[in-house]
Amino acid sequence: MQIELVFPMHGDPIPTDHAYPLYGALSAVVPQFHEADSPLRFAPITGDPDGDGRLHLTDHSLLRVRLPEDAVRTVLPLAGKRLDVAGSAVRLGVPSVRTLIPSPMLVSRIVTFKNAEEPGKFLTTARQQLAELGVTGEPQLPLHLEGDRAGEPRRRVVRIKGVAIVGYSLMVAELSAADSIRLQEEGLGGRTQLGCGFFVPTRGGT
Repeated sequence: MQIELVFPMHGDPIPTDHAYPLYGALSAVVPQFHEADSPLRFAPITGDPDGDGRLHLTDHSLLRVRLPEDAVRTVLPLAGKRLDVAGSAVRLGVPSVRTLIPSPMLVSRIVTFKNAEEPGKFLTTARQQLAELGVTGEPQLPLHLEGDRAGEPRRRVVRIKGVAIVGYSLMVAELSAADSIRLQEEGLGGRTQLGCGFFVPTRGGT
């Protein structure tokens, strides 16, 4: 059974694309984040983007770490720690524990698949990998609702050692309670140790 440790976070603005530097900062405190078979996964940080590649932390900005119940002690050293995220100083507060809640609709900010940068291929791969996971659900690409890209899928990029990895936001609907928990526990696609494929309930699905 998996749970979440949720750390309040405050400090300087961080890069909007912060997955890799955050992974490095977390691994410096808890080396298990860096292990190839690590069960520790974190969600992308939320905040207010300024349009210039920076994310301003708010009172609602959190670090969410998903992990097995018996691994909680492993992650507790993060409490109260100051982290350097790409040169920005942030501090974590005392965490709270949350159980995973089943929801018929889940969303991930970014999911990446190898050789699936075109939206149609991406959705086909998503269906295949959901089936391999034993999850029955309907994958959908959330669209931009306004601006120059209105009506287009929400394409995302995560940079790892200078290499740009392309992915998309992904919503999965029509999930049973068991499949919803399974998808939250397992994630989907690649780079899950860097916050990709981290699914959370949508407001409309709770």
